[in-house]
Amino acid sequence: MTQYHREEDILEEMSGGEFERTPVPQSKLKGWKSFLGMYAGEHAAGTEFMIGPLFLTAGVSAFDLIVGLLIGNLLAVLSWRFLTAEIAVKNRLTLYFQLEKICGKKLVIGYNLANGILFCFLAGSMITVSATAVGIPFDMPMPKLTDTMPNGLTWVIIVILIGAAISIIAARGYDTVTKAANWMSPFIVVAFIACGIVALNQLGVSSFSDFWNIWGEGSDPFPGQIKFTFWHVVIWSWFANGAMHIGMSDLSVFRFAKKAKAGWTTAAGMYVGHYMAWIAAALLYAVYLKSPEAQAFLSVGDAPPVAPGPLANNAIGVFGIIAVVLAGWTTANPTIYRAGLAFQAILPKLSTAKVTILAGAIATIAGLFPAFAMKLLGFVALYGFILAPFGAIIVFEHFFHKKAGIVKNYAEVANLSFNKSVFWAWAISFGLFYFISIQFDVFLSFVTLPAWLLCGGLFLVFSKCFQK
Repeated sequence: MTQYHREEDILEEMSGGEFERTPVPQSKLKGWKSFLGMYAGEHAAGTEFMIGPLFLTAGVSAFDLIVGLLIGNLLAVLSWRFLTAEIAVKNRLTLYFQLEKICGKKLVIGYNLANGILFCFLAGSMITVSATAVGIPFDMPMPKLTDTMPNGLTWVIIVILIGAAISIIAARGYDTVTKAANWMSPFIVVAFIACGIVALNQLGVSSFSDFWNIWGEGSDPFPGQIKFTFWHVVIWSWFANGAMHIGMSDLSVFRFAKKAKAGWTTAAGMYVGHYMAWIAAALLYAVYLKSPEAQAFLSVGDAPPVAPGPLANNAIGVFGIIAVVLAGWTTANPTIYRAGLAFQAILPKLSTAKVTILAGAIATIAGLFPAFAMKLLGFVALYGFILAPFGAIIVFEHFFHKKAGIVKNYAEVANLSFNKSVFWAWAISFGLFYFISIQFDVFLSFVTLPAWLLCGGLFLVFSKCFQK
């Protein structure tokens, strides 16, 4: 879903500190095939087990889901291809160094703090996912869709043990993490396919019309969920990885690409993970909704729990339990590692291992609270909304600095540690559209693009005014 299983050769260079502050040399560039496998595996991960069922809880119709995801994922691919990859192959710099040149070191510290905390929360939700599978042999009560607090001592113990194991492994370095992730990715993709096929049989689907009727014309959302329409699905799926494409986080990946055309390989991730895997996971939940247990919840006006472990176990048994544990693990592990790197930029005196353990501790605490996983649709929307506008700064400067008559990489040129043009552009766009979202009950993903455009435009205006 977000930056998870990077191709090992790319990751070793990225995480090893190579070319952190210099452009990637020609001898280190990679062909498009490296990125194809990377993105295909990256986006069939733990988050997919949660997101698919959550679409059903939002009452989507068949057309909204099937066609909406086709369009939304296409927009995401186009964003990677014509914005992220285009800029990456021109400058060949990491996101952090690119931002430092424009924003100044002090402002980038703020970005790193936000990025690190959000990564921890995402990793925490994946620890929750794994815990739903590990808890099955212990007859652990599964968290409900509306739960925010831990539901018992067994839950707390399992989450802490999983979080500790993931944190320790992540602290050993990215080489260990990526080797394991690369081995597990095919297993997880096969598990999603198997889950989907078995669920279709359990639902008695024998034709496309039967498949379509699983969602039909949609339904009312479950208690505590918002209603998703066609546009909710399109916009949310477009910006589910907004921090990575329009937010420019994947500059750090595509700087290794020989050509910008490598950006098209993101389609493998979008249509394997964000299409096939989401729908397969939704089918698992559709099977569960027909069970007496789920009907009992619905009869009293409660939302049936979304617990990936039991859902996968019901479809493919122990294979499903293992797949959920691995999917959560391969998502949380590198996410904790990346959060640690973000924190290390703020606390440079601490070793990578120590900041990774710190990030793991925060993620584990977050994992104790099921709300981060159960509200994943909303959290992912918030994640993109906060970070994506920083990408607008890079995009607008890259494409429009000559027309606007501003100096490129102004913080570097003027030796600034804090570029106020960047800060006020982000603060105004974030504040204005977050207020609109809260005050008028507008779904946050709907205001991500307006905030992004306003941030880029204000940056050009403020830079024109403040630059000397």
